[in-house]
Amino acid sequence: MKKRSMLTFILILLLLSGCRPSAFGAQVVIDWVDFIHLDGKEYNGIHSGVLADESFIGERVGTVKFKVADNVKNPSYKIRDGDAAFHEKGTEIFQIKDHPHLIAVKDTHSVNGYRVYFSRDDIEYQWHFRDMPLEKVERIEVYKTDPPAGDQLISEFTKSEDINGFLQLLVDSEENPNFQPNSASADPIFYEMIFYTDEPIAYKYYMQFDGDTYFWNPWDTSILSDEIQMFIGRN
Repeated sequence: MKKRSMLTFILILLLLSGCRPSAFGAQVVIDWVDFIHLDGKEYNGIHSGVLADESFIGERVGTVKFKVADNVKNPSYKIRDGDAAFHEKGTEIFQIKDHPHLIAVKDTHSVNGYRVYFSRDDIEYQWHFRDMPLEKVERIEVYKTDPPAGDQLISEFTKSEDINGFLQLLVDSEENPNFQPNSASADPIFYEMIFYTDEPIAYKYYMQFDGDTYFWNPWDTSILSDEIQMFIGRN
């Protein structure tokens, strides 16, 4: 009887420890989506877009009240008004003029100084490459991404022949989802390509160069012609 009682006690301890892992030092890691919750709506970050110009910034519509990343460990946490994934408490939130479903916050790491968000409750995501009206692109900027120094503008095009030539190389890129970049000697160089139309959100996509091949991800990985070199570092 004593042996059975001891086994039962050990089993109960094991069950309790399985239900309460945090008691033994385990931590829950939550992979937050970049969001801001404002006035009962969730706004998600536009990862393939940047603010086209500061003149599109309208009035302040709120401030961040709580940063959930690094502060919330409970996966059952219920998001509240004023919560943001990655912005600190007190960060000001601005409306984008004439676009009630878009907001922005200042961000020194973003081209043109703002991070932009859309209301997922009101509109669909519309900033994929396939959504971009190629005929309306009026300016292109190419930045070299250098984490220690920040983004460096290396190319800018406003002439229609340059814009059309650059866009055509992107359109003609060959999809190759199985491509593996050559990173034996160094990591690929990253570039940001910004495409301006008459809208407040400019389109943003990344291009990489591994020393041999230029490639990007309009959806799946696609290989670019070496002719793209003619546009890199040229103003």
